[in-house]
Amino acid sequence: MIRMPDPRFSVGDVVHHNKFDYRGVVVEVDAHFQGSEAWYEAVARSRPPKHSPWYHVLPHGAEHQTYVAERNLEADLSGLPVQHPLVERYFTDFSDGQYVKDRQVR
Repeated sequence: MIRMPDPRFSVGDVVHHNKFDYRGVVVEVDAHFQGSEAWYEAVARSRPPKHSPWYHVLPHGAEHQTYVAERNLEADLSGLPVQHPLVERYFTDFSDGQYVKDRQVR
């Protein structure tokens, strides 16, 4: 049995995608890849490992959500908030460079 590594990032962390150079906030963490094989084949062209954590991210300045392998993310140290129309759906506050998760997602 393969041991799944612990995620480096948590819900509310602001991250930087080091391959596509965008910032975003983590809204959900999957311990391992949860997408379809068809999506992986079509979109994950660099073939990141499926057995490592994957993250649902709201990209800054966008309206869509991305699904990103951990190896493509690093901590964003800018301390700046993320501008995305769904941020308020998931979080109630932004403090010290991190989002505070709402107790109940609306």
